Amino acid sequence: MQQPAHVTPELFWDTMIAFQRSAILKTAVELEIFTHIAKGQTTAGTIAEAAGAAERGIRIICDSLTVIGFLKKTGTEYSLTDSTAAFLDKSSPAYIGGAVEFILSPQQKRGFEDLTGAVRRGGSAISGDASMDPESEMWVTFARAMMPLMFPTAQRVAEHVGFDADRKLKVLDIAAGHGIYGIAVAQKYPNAVVYGTDWGNVLTVAEENANKFGVADRYHTIPGNAFDTDFGGDYDVILVPNFLHHFDPADNEKFIRKLHAALNDSGKVITAEFVPNEDRVSPPPAAMFAVVMLAATPAGDAYTYPELKQMFENAGFSKNESVPLDPMPQHLVISMK
Repeated sequence: MQQPAHVTPELFWDTMIAFQRSAILKTAVELEIFTHIAKGQTTAGTIAEAAGAAERGIRIICDSLTVIGFLKKTGTEYSLTDSTAAFLDKSSPAYIGGAVEFILSPQQKRGFEDLTGAVRRGGSAISGDASMDPESEMWVTFARAMMPLMFPTAQRVAEHVGFDADRKLKVLDIAAGHGIYGIAVAQKYPNAVVYGTDWGNVLTVAEENANKFGVADRYHTIPGNAFDTDFGGDYDVILVPNFLHHFDPADNEKFIRKLHAALNDSGKVITAEFVPNEDRVSPPPAAMFAVVMLAATPAGDAYTYPELKQMFENAGFSKNESVPLDPMPQHLVISMK
């Protein structure tokens, strides 16, 4: 049977070999190829010398990076695109190459190695749950590697706190990790005092960043499991960045009730999440995040706004607002009693 002229296996092929592209990028970041090019090493030979690698290997990797779109090539010389110069040169303040260390780590990939098993079970097929291990180095790696990627969203969160700039604020940052969400609020509100909660080993990264960004005197830590730890109370703002997607609705409602008890009557909870539309296939980044949760967690998901709104309402929050953060893939849900 003859196929229609417009039917090609291109999507199948590109998806099947996608792992090759991520491996190429990981190698380029590890060898600091983009940084070497930015410093003036623009041929395979000079890049190889700077990277301590074989010229043949560098030539093939750089040609592959050019095919994908990370580099440009003129004759035998390579150059950066505007995007790679901004995000993959280590001397750039917007450098995000460190995220490769977490996203492409064995811990993150192993859930996809038996995705079929996860689909059959309806949750991760990985034995054990590193996400709930207080000694796991996974979240320390996450905190160090992912902060630059989260920085723009954290700035937008701070813009939506919505109180007078000189007001005294008591802020709780849930699963603070790198701490950048609470730190962004502390920078915008000079009278804000922030309490970051997370595993103790992870909070050392938040403390480092608080010092780096000049708010260490107003940044405090509450180590421990977020479900069990006593947060105290009378908070004006509670930040919940990228946390609820790890758990099922019942556990989330239980946790949100805890937030309700810790919040003062005029306060607000600001939740940052990947929120797909109700069709669950758009927008692509938020919709695709669901499969990450399927592979990596027992029962997590990418929740739609109506689902999140229902969880907050069931936990006692009567006022809930959806705030898109276009063009960023995340979404805010702002909740009040």
